[in-house]
Amino acid sequence: MRSLVLACGVVLAGALAFTVVAVSAPEQRQEQQAAPFTETLQTRLKRLPGDYRGWARLGMEYVDQTRITGDPSFYAKAEGALATAARLAPEDDTVLTGQAVLAAGRHEFADAARLANRALHVNPYSATAHGVLADAKTQLGDLSGAEKAVNRMLSLRPGVPAFARASYAAELRGDRDAARRLLLDAEADAFLPADRAFARHYLGELALHSGDLRAAGDWYGQALRAYPAYTPALAGQAKVAALGGRLTEALTLYDQVVQRLPLPQYLIEQGETRIKAGLTADWTLLRAQRELLREAGVRDDLTWAEFEADHGDPVLAVRHARAEYARNPNLVAADVLAWALFQDGQPRAALRYAKEATATGWHHPLLTYHRARIERALGLPARVDPGFDPSLPALARSS
Repeated sequence: MRSLVLACGVVLAGALAFTVVAVSAPEQRQEQQAAPFTETLQTRLKRLPGDYRGWARLGMEYVDQTRITGDPSFYAKAEGALATAARLAPEDDTVLTGQAVLAAGRHEFADAARLANRALHVNPYSATAHGVLADAKTQLGDLSGAEKAVNRMLSLRPGVPAFARASYAAELRGDRDAARRLLLDAEADAFLPADRAFARHYLGELALHSGDLRAAGDWYGQALRAYPAYTPALAGQAKVAALGGRLTEALTLYDQVVQRLPLPQYLIEQGETRIKAGLTADWTLLRAQRELLREAGVRDDLTWAEFEADHGDPVLAVRHARAEYARNPNLVAADVLAWALFQDGQPRAALRYAKEATATGWHHPLLTYHRARIERALGLPARVDPGFDPSLPALARSS
């Protein structure tokens, strides 16, 4: 889930927030500085229209604006800037990396990996390109390839983006202690307030997934003290409140979250919390966001497979899940396909994918719960964690 957050720019807060990274990693810059920097680039490019690396950086800034604002229309602007850069210098490594970042933001991970590899052929020492490649490989299910790229990034430029990716790689192979140590390294290395908030937020996510709500809440609070505008940490506090039974507090926090950043993940979390509180969930804005993302060229079958499996049409969930798994056969896609098949009354077909999703030893509560439910339905021995709340699956999913 964090690889999307690290790799894709925006919407990954949707299906997994697995997923941002781009060439200028989100944790590398305070959010309010992004727009002025974009304007400075635009001014420079009017004066120097042949500055292909400037055009590439502008494209990546637009991808980052999508993450900051939740507005996918910035992808079209990014595409235009990067097309200009590519016309001027199609084989420049910065230009290719920018194109890879945009592809990842749109969930076109095979294209992102191809473009990142082309960038690395030109410049094998680009830590940024190695980072984008690691993210894409993770989403394509090539965990060994992703870890190799992460290790190369660490050797070239140890810092918050590299430590965060290394932490995620450790988490996926089931080593929570190493994942935590690496995030602590990221926090220690952080200089900007947004960097510290980023690292502390993911320390909170690790604590949440281990069932320690108090520690998770503490880390989210520390993230917000470092950088009050860091919306993921506010969403983390909302999750802790909801999972702790403080539903009125959680809904107040979610109102603030979706006003700041109406991403699908947060809208689904808010809706589930409303249902838990005995209220009606209104999915109107969620569906509007889906259309905006589709029009911006984002392929996000994963989010909609999850949503349909838990709150809609299981047949449609299976269709979305199969499409996602065919493109990006990663652990989360396998889990979502397993759960969609189970909800559609196909537990035997689901078991294969549930086993695949948990094969690396990743200690993720939602994946564990899904596999246990599927095995129980087949009469196999399985233990469902009594502390897991199946009425709030989106809150468990995000990370």
